[in-house]
Amino acid sequence: MRRLRWLRRVRLVTSAATIADCQIGGGWARIGPVDFRRKILGAESLPGWREEARRRGRKLVLTNGCFDLLHAGHVSYLQQARGLGDMLLVGVTGDEGVRQLKGPGRPVNTAADRAAVIAALESVDGVLVFHEPDACHLIETARPDVYAKGGDYTLDTLVQTERRLLERLGVEIVILPEVPGKSTSATLARLKT
Repeated sequence: MRRLRWLRRVRLVTSAATIADCQIGGGWARIGPVDFRRKILGAESLPGWREEARRRGRKLVLTNGCFDLLHAGHVSYLQQARGLGDMLLVGVTGDEGVRQLKGPGRPVNTAADRAAVIAALESVDGVLVFHEPDACHLIETARPDVYAKGGDYTLDTLVQTERRLLERLGVEIVILPEVPGKSTSATLARLKT
């Protein structure tokens, strides 16, 4: 059996709390448990989560959307949004809201599944599924410093009640560039052909 010199020891525990110890070259690395579920917030925990971020002086960025089939456009957009502050909170539209916005047959994935996938991204600090027809309650509760949307929006195509609330709260609104050719609807259309 050939032994790799740079890897001297590996210990893996296969459970929800996977731990890996390894020595690479001359240094040791310990990879502790990563639990994305801790990033998924309930409506009741959001105020305390936000207050803790504010107490620590963190600049909060908020965005929201359906995130039905995660693609490179979503990942790029969320990473850019995270770069606008110290923490990124993602509001995930509930299942009924997605059906109303996107039509029958959507969402492809449940809100719980979509929240889990978004929470697993390194750029995301918190995820909350919201069930209201717009994000006004989420905005009011989170009181972000920055509100980010993808390049498929303009100030005029934002939900105007959300825009007026953001402006009243003094929240900076940032429209990020979209990644051309990347959308869930386009992906689903390609799958049908």
